[in-house]
Amino acid sequence: MSMGAFDEDEYERREAKNGTVDADFDDERVKYRGTLTYDSGDSTDALIDQFKQIKSK
Repeated sequence: MSMGAFDEDEYERREAKNGTVDADFDDERVKYRGTLTYDSGDSTDALIDQFKQIKSK
């Protein structure tokens, strides 16, 4: 059997594997605790210069 080719048994195995959904996990969101600061004081040109400087490293 060549790579990528599979027989009927393999097809059924893959179909059974992909046909099931594992929903047995914790779907609860984690609450964020902390602080967030936002500073919009930099100009666009300064941010682009900073990006270029980081990218060149």
